[in-house]
Amino acid sequence: MQNLILNQRTLPAIGMGTWHMGDDFKRRQTELTALRSGLDSGAAVIDTAEMYGEGNSERLVGEALQNFPREKVYLISKVYPWNASLTELPKSLDQSLERLETDYLDLYLLHWRGTIPLAETVAAMEAAKQAGKIKAWGVSNFDTDDMEELWQVPGGQNCAANQVLYNLGERGIEFDLLPWLRKQNVPLIAYSPVAQGDSLGNQFTQQPQLQKIAEQHQASIFQILLAWVIRDGTTLAIPQSSNEMHVKANLAAGAVKLAAAELAILDELFPKPTQKQPLAML
Repeated sequence: MQNLILNQRTLPAIGMGTWHMGDDFKRRQTELTALRSGLDSGAAVIDTAEMYGEGNSERLVGEALQNFPREKVYLISKVYPWNASLTELPKSLDQSLERLETDYLDLYLLHWRGTIPLAETVAAMEAAKQAGKIKAWGVSNFDTDDMEELWQVPGGQNCAANQVLYNLGERGIEFDLLPWLRKQNVPLIAYSPVAQGDSLGNQFTQQPQLQKIAEQHQASIFQILLAWVIRDGTTLAIPQSSNEMHVKANLAAGAVKLAAAELAILDELFPKPTQKQPLAML
């Protein structure tokens, strides 16, 4: 099983995302079952945000965590950029904690850059850490220049992770951002690691060579996509699924180890970037 170290804690490299979950009451029981099954199957990480359903996702996660040992879960949430000030961040954080029915987050992320100065956001994050309400903080949707700017801010180098869009069909960060993160020992959290299936136009399921690799590992194409994302040991993938069986299949992808020849085939099918690309976002 592939692991990574995030804020001095060893975690399975595949967790659970919750974007679009918690909004439909008719699906609530199915979603709760999926999350609880994932926890029971060894998924330590759950990622959510105040933006997701304006708190509905956090409420769902809070309910899913009832009767589950809190110390076994690595809980991530995110703050809106306009709430990331010294006065507003504590309020947003308290509201997230209340919805999640917990007294601390393992990781709190700035969801994307806004107009509030990074120095102020970092100060607010550090204050929350000192108060014991978060164990660590990080950022999301930060490109290389954003990270470099953050590194010049007092306390900015305490950033524990950067969460960005990354999958086999969206490799732009490999040109400069990913090497920068590796050099600074900042873990990457990959959202949409299977690119929402074929819905983003990648046509993964139509690739015979990808299908062949999957068959060789007795895995699905989507398990291969996840195994590819976490291949370097410094990336956490957070696929979202409301389906119990899909969640278990996602977690099982952590045991798939791709050979160098297979990685070369995937590089040929979906080439690495050869120049700087704008940071992709969903």
